[in-house]
Amino acid sequence: MDDDKFNMSMRKFLKQVGVTSQQKIEEAVRASGKSSGSVEVTATITCGDVSLDHTVTGKIDLG
Repeated sequence: MDDDKFNMSMRKFLKQVGVTSQQKIEEAVRASGKSSGSVEVTATITCGDVSLDHTVTGKIDLG
């Protein structure tokens, strides 16, 4: 495995995940009309090729 190529490809993928996820969360929060408090978010990444199933949960404060 070429570690440099793997690292660059991983960073590109994670950047895409971060940017598109942020857009979708912002759209959903705005569409919900919720403007205060917080929202609970769960993100799951799976990869059948390497038996990966990783879940991250967290809270996003709306201000």
